[in-house]
Amino acid sequence: MASASPASLADRLFARLLWILPTRAISRALHNLAQSRRPFVKRTFIRLFLRAYPAVDLSEAKYPDPEAYATFNDFFTRALGPGKRKLPVDDQANAVSPIDGRLGAFGVAERGILYQTKGVAYDLGTLLGDDGLVSAFTNGHYATLYLAPHDYHRVHMPITARVRETRYVPGRLFGVNPRCVRAVPRLFSRNERLVTVFDSDAGPMAMVMVGAFIVGGIHTRANGQVCPPHRRASRAQKFLKMPAADYTYQRGEEMGYFSFGSSVILLFGPGVVDWSSDMSTGQTLRVGHIMGGLANPPVLDSD
Repeated sequence: MASASPASLADRLFARLLWILPTRAISRALHNLAQSRRPFVKRTFIRLFLRAYPAVDLSEAKYPDPEAYATFNDFFTRALGPGKRKLPVDDQANAVSPIDGRLGAFGVAERGILYQTKGVAYDLGTLLGDDGLVSAFTNGHYATLYLAPHDYHRVHMPITARVRETRYVPGRLFGVNPRCVRAVPRLFSRNERLVTVFDSDAGPMAMVMVGAFIVGGIHTRANGQVCPPHRRASRAQKFLKMPAADYTYQRGEEMGYFSFGSSVILLFGPGVVDWSSDMSTGQTLRVGHIMGGLANPPVLDSD
């Protein structure tokens, strides 16, 4: 299903502004400021942010006191406290939300086509940066998940899976908020992104972490900081393969994080998962929310 909201004139004007702004330079500068350990800079950024986004919930954070963070980036990428969002270890039959945020377009990638919003489509090959991966996910299920600035910004595993390969795909840095999603065609395959392909007992899965305007960094536990730097795409090199990481993540385990609001696109191979009937575009999700059942869930040891 795709969002039915068409792009307004204001949406298109906002997107046009991002076309002409030096988004990489602005994002890099703000990332550097967010890393500042000067008390005045850190406190000013945190206070302004909390004023702009009163929905920020620190009650589940490992350190609920904003003064406990050395930098604004530490505050923004804060971890959950012990025991928060604990997932039942004996429930491996369902795929769960990897993020706190909102559900965007979702459905089946028929003929390798995904929908960004109603009437706006893009293809798997461009998103993944390699036509060689398309067959693994054609006619499988997909979902786009948006993290707003006030959301918890760590990304967790929807199922237990092993990393097969990771690749960085250079691109633009448009915003990924609903306004830009409506106005910028093929947004998720234009922006820079980190594509991680997994193997699991249920079948193949991929998580695409999409960079965006002001997003100062994408990090994973297996590869560390992937960006910055924000690289430009070239005809000669469509993507950059990251060092091989023989790494198995458990369901619910933290996989990585963003340094500002962005999006995650979940891809499953055909027959791997069935989305829950109660899923709807615009729905609020939290880490651990059941999104669908696995067709072939792993069998747990009885010991």
